[in-house]
Amino acid sequence: MNKKQRGVTLIEACVTVAVMAIVASGAAPSMQAMLDARRLDGIASQLASDLQFARVSAVARNQRLRLSLQTDAGGTCYVVHTGAADACRCGESGPAVCSPGASEVRTVRVSPADRVQMQANVASILFDPVHGTSTPAGTVRMIGANGRELRHVVNVMGRVRTCSPQGSVAGYRAC
Repeated sequence: MNKKQRGVTLIEACVTVAVMAIVASGAAPSMQAMLDARRLDGIASQLASDLQFARVSAVARNQRLRLSLQTDAGGTCYVVHTGAADACRCGESGPAVCSPGASEVRTVRVSPADRVQMQANVASILFDPVHGTSTPAGTVRMIGANGRELRHVVNVMGRVRTCSPQGSVAGYRAC
């Protein structure tokens, strides 16, 4: 009597698992690069949105609003707030701490785990409530773990332009 074999042998299963492990280990570096690119893009999109939010909110509230950028051991943080440039500081965890007469509107923290550094040539950008203009004009750089960089350039009209030096990030025009 000739019986048909059903299922797989232990050797076949081990070979399949070994091949899958080799394929997965080859794909891991490209997966990390993809995750780093998505983090950079996500943080850049959030900041561009918050810059526009600060400008529109200043006009809607008829109140001067600032976006202040700060870096500390816990990463980078920016606060949209009222008051002077140094009136609000990022809290250790949670909302910003503001001096009397100033108030936080929005706080965003970028931790070292996000693998994105933020740098700016200005500490704070003030948005005018009458015209929506910004003082001073500034550039915020977001640098990913792989060295790719995005820049948000805020002009005196309060408009944000995003670019990538040497076109290193797909989907963004070159600076």
